[in-house]
Amino acid sequence: MNYLTLLLCAVLCTSVAQAAEPTKINWITFEEAVKLCEKEPRKIIIDVYTDWCGWCKKMDASTFTNPAIVKYINEKYYAVKYNAESKDTLRFNGNTFTYVPDYKANEFAVSLLNGKMSYPTTVYLNEKFELLSPVAGYLKPTMLEVILKYYGENNHEKVKWEEFKNSFVGEAKD
Repeated sequence: MNYLTLLLCAVLCTSVAQAAEPTKINWITFEEAVKLCEKEPRKIIIDVYTDWCGWCKKMDASTFTNPAIVKYINEKYYAVKYNAESKDTLRFNGNTFTYVPDYKANEFAVSLLNGKMSYPTTVYLNEKFELLSPVAGYLKPTMLEVILKYYGENNHEKVKWEEFKNSFVGEAKD
């Protein structure tokens, strides 16, 4: 009897674990996002960070681990982490982006942030890789959720930001 109970418990636990929501954002490279967009177009969220940025680490530890945020990003976006100080060359859309010592940043990050180098900055691109908005600074889960859904559900095409933000009711908790 104990063996049967143990076996049943193991099967149930495995089933529950498989059905559980992902606990991490599926971070990929920008190049991977480009390839995936060719097959299944989605908007792209880019977390532009640096290794030394304390607020970037706080956002990683709190905002990007919030279950509502993880679920929504994994369903609606391709999520890219991009180190603004990357020395790797990135080629995209006929352009070559390299590290520029004078900026202490990669040209790709400079381009995404419109030259306003602030970390963290969360960048939103549409399915055609057109810049929707860079949002500078640390974002709590509740604020990130508003922005994610504003762009993720194409509300930016229908309603002004202030109106959307003021009427938004989300799932995330800070």
